[in-house]
Amino acid sequence: MENFHLSISLVLLLLLPPLLQVSCTEKQVYIVYFGEHSGDKTLQEIEESHHSYLFSVKETENDAISSLVYSYKHTINGFAALLTPMEASKLSDMEEVVSVFRSHPRKYSLHTTRSWEFAGLQYEATKMNKEDLLLKSRYGKDVIIGILDNGVWPESKSFGDEGVGPIPKTWKGTCLSGDAFNSSHCNKKIIGARYYIKGYEAYYGPLNRTLDFLSPRDKDGHGTHTSSTAAGRRVNNVSALGGFASGTASGGAPLARLAIYKVCWAVPGHGKEDGNTCFEADMLAAIDDAISDGVDVLSISIGTKDPTPFNQDGIAIGSLHAVKKNIVVACSAGNAGPTPSTLSNPAPWIITVGASSVDRKFSAPVVLGNGIKLAGQTVTPYKLENRLYPLVYAGQVINPDVQKNLSGQCLPGSLSPSKAKGKIVLCLRGNGTRVGKGMEVKRAGGIGFILGNSEANGDELAADAHLLPATAVNHVNALEILKYINSTRAPKAYIEPAKTVLDTKPAPFMAAFSSRGPSTVSPDILKPDITAPGINILAAWSEASSPTKLAADNRIVKYNILSGTSMSCPHIGGASALIKAIHPTWSSAAIRSALVTSAGLTNNEGNPISDASGNPADPFQFGSGHFRPTKAADPGLVYDASYKDYLLFLCGNGIKNLDSSFKCPKKSPSMGDLNYPSLAIPKLNGTYTTVRTVTNVGGGKSVYFVSVKPPPGISVKISPPIIYFSRAGQKRSFTITVKIETSTVEKDKYVFGWYTWFDGIHNVRSPIAVSVA
Repeated sequence: MENFHLSISLVLLLLLPPLLQVSCTEKQVYIVYFGEHSGDKTLQEIEESHHSYLFSVKETENDAISSLVYSYKHTINGFAALLTPMEASKLSDMEEVVSVFRSHPRKYSLHTTRSWEFAGLQYEATKMNKEDLLLKSRYGKDVIIGILDNGVWPESKSFGDEGVGPIPKTWKGTCLSGDAFNSSHCNKKIIGARYYIKGYEAYYGPLNRTLDFLSPRDKDGHGTHTSSTAAGRRVNNVSALGGFASGTASGGAPLARLAIYKVCWAVPGHGKEDGNTCFEADMLAAIDDAISDGVDVLSISIGTKDPTPFNQDGIAIGSLHAVKKNIVVACSAGNAGPTPSTLSNPAPWIITVGASSVDRKFSAPVVLGNGIKLAGQTVTPYKLENRLYPLVYAGQVINPDVQKNLSGQCLPGSLSPSKAKGKIVLCLRGNGTRVGKGMEVKRAGGIGFILGNSEANGDELAADAHLLPATAVNHVNALEILKYINSTRAPKAYIEPAKTVLDTKPAPFMAAFSSRGPSTVSPDILKPDITAPGINILAAWSEASSPTKLAADNRIVKYNILSGTSMSCPHIGGASALIKAIHPTWSSAAIRSALVTSAGLTNNEGNPISDASGNPADPFQFGSGHFRPTKAADPGLVYDASYKDYLLFLCGNGIKNLDSSFKCPKKSPSMGDLNYPSLAIPKLNGTYTTVRTVTNVGGGKSVYFVSVKPPPGISVKISPPIIYFSRAGQKRSFTITVKIETSTVEKDKYVFGWYTWFDGIHNVRSPIAVSVA
């Protein structure tokens, strides 16, 4: 998860402007996007139209036909083709073309038995009442969740279909065959499976089928993990690595159906522990099919921290077409935290999800030779004999050619076997993967391994399945161990065997890796929207992959523990499916609003949610707060938005020709005027006024009062302060006026507040983020 680098050549390509990355003659895959279909053409006519555009820039008809990679023709109008920069430039100059952009590889982020219970869902039937969310939603029955990832391991018990009814009649998808996968691997749970690789192979050449399956089958584990988190069946007596996190595993919507879209693949020359890559041409084709297939929810744990305009962002484009069909789209925020402005997927029609903890840890303390015991965590099954062992810092046992600034990182080949053998080695987080550091200690003959957090990682501890006795310690404890090593002639230590501990406090807290706002593409929209469990999540795993994904790890597990916003995203996907089952006519915006305005702001100690270092977190980390799906099922009020509203938002963003049937007004509205369940005002200068509209979904007659906690130094006035509803479905609008209250507000620094509508039953809370110009 920590090793974000691609090959040097790939990084250079990503840094250069899209049309100047390659020579004038070298062909690359470009996406030519026309926006929305006019609706008056058959699929064949659409594809013929795409060919005609290629004919106009190619020398021969055969060249035009052979260069077509995908024709997007179901709901998305466009195509992907092998083009030279000159050909791409010619197409981008055509009036009817919205945008032309390279199909960049997107490095997806590593971006359950406890997390759903921690969120308030009760899966034990004997403890339920008739108002329980799972009962009311019938466990998400017949809602179809599409998963864009790297496939699925269909044999997992999490995907069994015993007792599941017929496939919904709305389903129009298919089950594609391929390597180690055929139509029999789909069932009434996994009702569809497809794979998309043309964009990948245009870049890397034919898939090396020893690295990955040319089929929907998952050889990595990530896709199986996310799928089962969202909608896995209830499976009793589950644990990881021989006993960790034991209990009953379940996805959020255990009776929802799954549609698998494999768009991510192994990277040639890299180990699986470095992650997969996903090309926009492939992802856009998958989303186009998913919309046509009939999915209700899309969960996409894929992203990039590179700021990308909406009309050149494959996930944003595809998701916009999805929400027009009332499909809820949840995406991971990314794992580039704690640096600000690093989040992925900032489009306002997407639910962007951060990552936070649950109330469980895998305790494996370090006992130092001076008797001090320091907390640590791991899920390695390997144990030391109960005695003290020599302890060293990695920088003391490195090979002589290792760069000084990398001396404590335990990168491959960096440790000297003659110096490390038989010792417990302290390595520091930073460069390289966590499991790779442990592997290097094992290679050098180390008897044990301590992974010390950097200051940025704070108290966030990812529990890894290392191949030797090991534990991970927070930054303060890492410094304590270093201090002991440097002050002792013969330092020693012992790592206690790990055990699962529940009801830990404080929880939740924000993951240090969780990407932060503000968005650099649209700072007028507060992102991320919400946070959900993403640290040490147990879910199903591919039996073609080891728990560490390392080539030297030959262990096979059915369930594994993983961390990342990739894990938090399917929690929102599963919760959306439950809400969709209860409220099938609600728009995707209404479901997002329900989740956002009902989220929680306090931990299990009753204090505000903190970051991984124990400092107060803010809405650029958690959005509106930690998800509470039981509250979201009855939010009282929702902030709704339509496809047209998003087009008006894009007009304000300077994107004007996305839909040929829609014309931007002469004066485009401010992007901040979108009817969003939060408020972000970058560079406030004087006074700012906007309007929001709420829809009553809480019943008949009701009266709501507003309370405001303004950002420090800022005044917030809401008018009217009381709104009345006489019936369900009624809409009411109100004005928000924000102005600078004092000259002492620090310039260009965000401050945060809240406004809440309440009727005695519902608290409909929206975060506010303001910076002063």
